[in-house]
Amino acid sequence: MTIKAVIINKQDDVYSVAPGELNASDLMDGDTLVRVSHSSVNYKDGLAVTNRAPVVRRFPMVPGIDMVGVIEETTAPGLAAGDAVILNGWGTGETHLGAWAKKSRVPGAWLVPLPKDLSAEQAAAIGTAGYTAALCVLGLQDAGVTPASGPVLVTGAAGGVGSVAIALLGALGYHVIASTGRPDEADYLKKLGANEIIARDELSGKLRALGKERWAGAVDSVGSTTLANVLSMTRYGGTVTCCGLAGGMDLPSSVAPFILRGVSLIGVDSVMAAREKRLRAWELLDQKLDRKLLAEMTTVVPLSKAIEVGEQIVDGKVRGRVVVTIV
Repeated sequence: MTIKAVIINKQDDVYSVAPGELNASDLMDGDTLVRVSHSSVNYKDGLAVTNRAPVVRRFPMVPGIDMVGVIEETTAPGLAAGDAVILNGWGTGETHLGAWAKKSRVPGAWLVPLPKDLSAEQAAAIGTAGYTAALCVLGLQDAGVTPASGPVLVTGAAGGVGSVAIALLGALGYHVIASTGRPDEADYLKKLGANEIIARDELSGKLRALGKERWAGAVDSVGSTTLANVLSMTRYGGTVTCCGLAGGMDLPSSVAPFILRGVSLIGVDSVMAAREKRLRAWELLDQKLDRKLLAEMTTVVPLSKAIEVGEQIVDGKVRGRVVVTIV
């Protein structure tokens, strides 16, 4: 049996990405074989495709950190052949062969059930970006940030995390401020649920130890100077959830927001998150994410186009979410 896939390789320091084929024996260890129907293109997939960051830790590698499919074989407790499942993270596309392939063998413990009211394509459209956005929103709620607390900022608003975060926050009744470097996306962001649009430059410019208090909470996927300025303008007792580094891994901030305003910074990891957190996030998405808005932010491409889109996403040229159809 040969398996159609996108394969990343590195030989003699030459990095290559191309369509190819795997043999069944190439699949990695795991107690569950999944027939993959859909994946997606995330920022991390783009980094893997372009080699702009050392995401891939073994070669050859199949990218694709999101997987939606049906179990073909399993010995894992609580799972059975025919179950529709989702996988997000767990090192797929980095250390474990990812989802841009028609088959994948993984530990059953990595899988969560596909919610009955979501199609496979919708779950892939949500993907790691949307699931991470849900974790960020839950982080704000768990910290006591309610719609009555004040506005909530979303940075990187037109990206995958930002788009889903805005849609969720809007559905939950928050006043949402969207920060973007793409002013032409204002109508799109307002349709998702943003009440205000601010320019990315307002947050990526000169650093301030403390600025005017503007929002009660924030979802940040940018990091670096942007996150530092977001913290400096967070209201007393507010909370910022941080999940990305599109602007850089550094944080050139000060202790001022933390010790003078009692601001909290919560790190959100989606890759190794516990099953309980994953189930909470998918429950929130199933209950609150408007399917029409999800469709508005989603583009669908075949596997043959995934590499091209991966190159585009790291250049900031992709709006919302991109689903990859594997079959």
